[in-house]
Formats: sequence, C-alpha cells, structure tokens
Amino acid sequence: SMASPALLMRVVASAYSVAEKAATIVRNVMSAGDLGIVEKAGPNDLQTKADRLVQMSICASLARKFPKVTIIGEEELPTDDVTEDLIEDGHCEEILKKPCPAQYTGIKEEELVIWVDPLDGTKEYTEGLLDHVTVLIGIAYGGKAIAGVINQPYYNYEAGANAVLGRTIWGVLGMGAFGFQLTEVPAGKHIVVTTRSHSNALVNECITALNPDAVIRVGGAGNKIIQLIEGKASAYVFASPGCKKWDTCAPEAILHAVGGKITDIRGNSFQYNKEVKHMNSAGVLATLRNYDYYASRIPNSVKESLVP
Repeated sequence: SMASPALLMRVVASAYSVAEKAATIVRNVMSAGDLGIVEKAGPNDLQTKADRLVQMSICASLARKFPKVTIIGEEELPTDDVTEDLIEDGHCEEILKKPCPAQYTGIKEEELVIWVDPLDGTKEYTEGLLDHVTVLIGIAYGGKAIAGVINQPYYNYEAGANAVLGRTIWGVLGMGAFGFQLTEVPAGKHIVVTTRSHSNALVNECITALNPDAVIRVGGAGNKIIQLIEGKASAYVFASPGCKKWDTCAPEAILHAVGGKITDIRGNSFQYNKEVKHMNSAGVLATLRNYDYYASRIPNSVKESLVP
C-alpha cells in the first residue's frame, strides 16, 4: 500500500486550500463595500477587515489540522473562538500525490514555523490596485523558508467577465514551483521593481546606483517576487527596513525553488526560526537570475546605512 504523504506535503496541500478560502474572503469583503480600515502605525500601515478575517481563517484552519506547528501572523488579533465559517478543512489532492523531497520526509510538526501575511499590499487593496494584492503562507524548517503558497485573489480581474478570477502559486525547495509560467527578462535588460509607498532617499539612491533600464513601483512583496518569476523585472531592490518575515517567507521559498535568490541588501540570508525578530531591517535584494550582478552594484554607503 502507498505510505501516507509526508507531513510537509500535507501542510502545503492544506495551505493551498486555506489560501483559496482566504482569497474568497478578500473578494467578499471588497464586494460588500465596508473595508473596516484601521491605521496601525500611520497612513501607509493599514489593516482592513479582510486582513483580520483572513488571518483568523488561515491560522485557525492550519492550527486545527497541525496543532504543534508554530504559526506567526502579521496582525495582532485576539485568539477568541473563530467562527466555523472561517475554517477551511480541505486540501489540494494534486499536491499530496507528489513525492516529498527526501531531505524533508522526516520533519515533525513542532519543527515547522508558518509565517502568514493575510493580505500583502493592504494599502493597494484600499486604493483598488487589486492586482498588487497577495495572500502569503510561508513554511520554514531549521530557520529556512522551504515551501510557500502565494494566492493572488484578483489575478485576471481586468480580463473580462468570463475570466477565471484568482490563482494560487506554490512551491517546495527541491521540487520546484507551480501555478505560473516561469519566464526570464530578456538578456541584457535591467528592470528593477521596488516599493510604491515606502520610498525614501536611501531607496532611491540605491536604485540610481544600479542604473536600470526601467523601474517598476508596485505594492506588496509577494507581487514583486511574481514580477521576477514571470519575467517582468530582473531585480527586486528595497534599501530600507519595513519588510517583515511574513512578507518574505513564502516568496523566498518559491523564488529559491526555481533557482532565484533573495537576501537583505548586505547579502545576508533571512532566518525564519520562531525566535527571530520579525523585521528585515537591512532591506531586500532579490533576483531570478544574475544575483551577483546586482549585489556587486549596491553602494557601500547604502549597505552601511542599513543595520541587520
């Protein structure tokens, strides 16, 4: 008889369905019209009813199935009883059919940390820039991002009434990433994707030093990694604190699963063990290919301004 799927594959298969449920919540809140916006640290740091409901849904659904896994979400929320209508119990059969990479077959529940950004690109969501929005579920083991799910609730939303709305991208290190068409920027083109709403002198100094052919300014870390893996941008550069572990965990796993690389601006890897501080204080540098080209062009003055 076939052995039951390894824990990691069960977690990823559940996270896939949980992310699809999350996307439905995101769309329902938007179409109901009352976003319930709360300012956290200021006008660029917002929380909506969708952030709150989605986080409760993701965390409660995964905790019910995998009670010993550590789950860390962006929003500070009361852990009151979550209503049953927020619980997603399903899983993606396709994922369960795939063999787990050998190095992860022995993982136990208590060794996993799941980093959740219920709605990445909240500011863009409130402004109607719906294609910037993602739901991020990142899975870490031994401090490393090893698997991730990125859902885009509004993928295709401008493609007309008959288009299928939304998609889910997922990946596991040693296996690859699925749900999109891997594409590289044309050779010799240097297109940088960076922040839309958190720019400052340092962010801009760093980009200028790279002398790119073009700069794309969009919201959301998940969205920026999608720009890399779909060949719309060659580097994601953010020379500032502000990005957190739940922003980078799922995107990192997917990017690394297809041979890309993400670090802070100084070239340090991100750590995802449960004790780690949440802020990526030395910014972000990510590429699908040619990481060294961009890393070698980051000015020392920029590196020295950012303390890990």
